[in-house]
Amino acid sequence: MRLGGYAILPRCLDKGRATIAGKNGDYHFACPLDREFLDYAGVDPEALKKELAAGKGDGEILEWIESNSKNKRSDGERVAWSAFQDLRPPTGTESRAYFNELHQQTAPKRDDVYGWFDILDIDDYVTYGGKA
Repeated sequence: MRLGGYAILPRCLDKGRATIAGKNGDYHFACPLDREFLDYAGVDPEALKKELAAGKGDGEILEWIESNSKNKRSDGERVAWSAFQDLRPPTGTESRAYFNELHQQTAPKRDDVYGWFDILDIDDYVTYGGKA
């Protein structure tokens, strides 16, 4: 799902809300993947967390982001950036090793796993009872 053209935003908001509720488990708000969005949009993670703590819905948060973003982006820029993020593979040896470990744990027989969103979608599916 995309919110405001941003592929990463829904996951970032979910992790922020889970962190506030103390139910984030292994997930970390403002992790490197969240930072991709936060830095691109020019949004301070602590300010965003305060807005989430106020109980705002996704649409209200998007309005807040658009009003408070340091980096104003056009619709086309957001779509192009999100398309890149959808396909972005892990970079660097540590990141690739971590990615490969997750791939091995969640879907070792799947050869269609290329980028972070592929592995995250599979992990979510398997976590809630699906078979990869």
